[in-house]
Amino acid sequence: MTDISLFRLYLLRAVYLLIGIGLLVQVWPRILSASPDQHLMQGVVNCMLGALCGLALLGIRYPLRMLPLLLWELAWKALWLAMVALPQWRAGTMDEDMAATAFSCLVGVVVPLALPWRYLFERYLRAPGDRWRGPAAAGRVQ
Repeated sequence: MTDISLFRLYLLRAVYLLIGIGLLVQVWPRILSASPDQHLMQGVVNCMLGALCGLALLGIRYPLRMLPLLLWELAWKALWLAMVALPQWRAGTMDEDMAATAFSCLVGVVVPLALPWRYLFERYLRAPGDRWRGPAAAGRVQ
């Protein structure tokens, strides 16, 4: 298995801290002061981001175990930028709120810079997957 440098671990911790503190400051006040007439999807998004905040803070302690969280962060931001923001920008219809969200997503460029790509490749693509059957089912002929 690929060894991860101490520098890389601290870099990952810094990314988790950035995500965690950012969400703690921006999202948790909205969660704690939510009104009963809050829109359904806004409540869902706030709660999902609140959970992400807690998991990001856990990543400070376990930077390698929480790597899927950073992959998810990278994936949704890249997808949103490509499928939502870019077409709006090209059409000249991007409003102020969308531009602010796009900028926030672009700040996420630190995530791929911090990721230990060789470790991810070895751990998630080259390593054998978890078994699909229990020990008893493996010996049975179907």
